[in-house]
Amino acid sequence: MDLLFDEEHYTICGAAAALGCGRETTRLLIRSEKGVLKIRIGKKRAHTMYSIPESVLVRLHTRLLNAN
Repeated sequence: MDLLFDEEHYTICGAAAALGCGRETTRLLIRSEKGVLKIRIGKKRAHTMYSIPESVLVRLHTRLLNAN
């Protein structure tokens, strides 16, 4: 079992800065990524916050670098 809570977690803005792309692009990349914590606030018009563990960010960065 991965202990994701022991890692540093990033917001969309922090992950976008680390990956070197925009916030919307980063959101689209991580929204279905395994291991990302998705926190929904509100009922009618829900606001979604993402918490991205460092291991997921590294995995995504590696995948982007190796894309052909």
